[in-house]
Amino acid sequence: MTPTKPGLRRASCVSYGNGEADEAVFVLFAGRPKSAQGKAGQAIDAKMAVISRQPRMPMDTPAALYQSSLTSLPLRVRGKVRDIYDIDGSHMLIVTSDRLSAFDVILPDPIPGKGKVLTNVSNFWFAKLRHIIPNHLADIPLAQVLPDPDERAQVAGRAIVVKKLKALPVEAIVRGYLIGSGWKDYQKTGAVSGIALPVGLQLAQQLPEPIYTPSTKAAIGEHDANISFGQSAALMGADLAEQVRTASIRLYAEAAAYALERGIIIADTKFEFGTDAQGVLYLIDEALTPDSSRFWPADQYQVGISPPSFDKQYVRDYLESLDWDKTAPAPALPAEVAEFCAAKYREAEWRLTQ
Repeated sequence: MTPTKPGLRRASCVSYGNGEADEAVFVLFAGRPKSAQGKAGQAIDAKMAVISRQPRMPMDTPAALYQSSLTSLPLRVRGKVRDIYDIDGSHMLIVTSDRLSAFDVILPDPIPGKGKVLTNVSNFWFAKLRHIIPNHLADIPLAQVLPDPDERAQVAGRAIVVKKLKALPVEAIVRGYLIGSGWKDYQKTGAVSGIALPVGLQLAQQLPEPIYTPSTKAAIGEHDANISFGQSAALMGADLAEQVRTASIRLYAEAAAYALERGIIIADTKFEFGTDAQGVLYLIDEALTPDSSRFWPADQYQVGISPPSFDKQYVRDYLESLDWDKTAPAPALPAEVAEFCAAKYREAEWRLTQ
């Protein structure tokens, strides 16, 4: 078992359902969560007690899919999360697994149902935001691509048929709040990706307006690097870079306003884009999911602290408590950590799409 770092003993994490907070408080002891206190809590092997103060949405844990195994289509690539299959010269099948990466390392344990959440949330945003930019979804039913019912059942709810497009060589990041690598950059330079910001901003503070901060795309196991807008223009041309920046900020602004009405702050997000043979720009990959975004509960937001979240930060916090050097192979996740993370993903989906 991987030991904990010396001196680390307590962590707190908050999840949400039906508009009210449920708090999970536990102590990290000898690499396992140990119950600190409990009211209507449930004793589990790792001794984590969850305190429920209000009724929540249903939290049944779905079956997990770590890796798809379709044989009727040739596998094109297996990424950190997605398995991509070739259909024909113009289309691909994307299967979103339940794999989770943290610190650019794929973890050995799945987050049950995560792939279905990401697919449903992405499809929701693709439909809602298509008036801003077209997306890569193709109007082809899954049964036409996978006639075998067993294969369809394997990937049901997590597979989409998409157009083959030329992916652009940058990740389009929009930041509405000062957090993560943006906060670190600001502390050192007073700017983020070369964009000067006002003096005196605090951790997690909302920016005067959203900023576009592109990054490079790194191979699996390597780290993305923040770049300036000028550097992105050098990679893909000034006109296309401007189209990407404009579309990214519009997408973020509209989505952030919608999510806030449902109690979620979208602190930042990452988009990916591609072009067709005519040079038309499309939104591809995923859109505004808990994997590609920081989602914060609005009623727990405070300037000056790193807020609780609906994304994989819970898992990252757990991994940070271990004596792990953030290189492969990653340590195994306790079942209760994976299940709690899965519940947070489902709550984000529920808030956004219901």
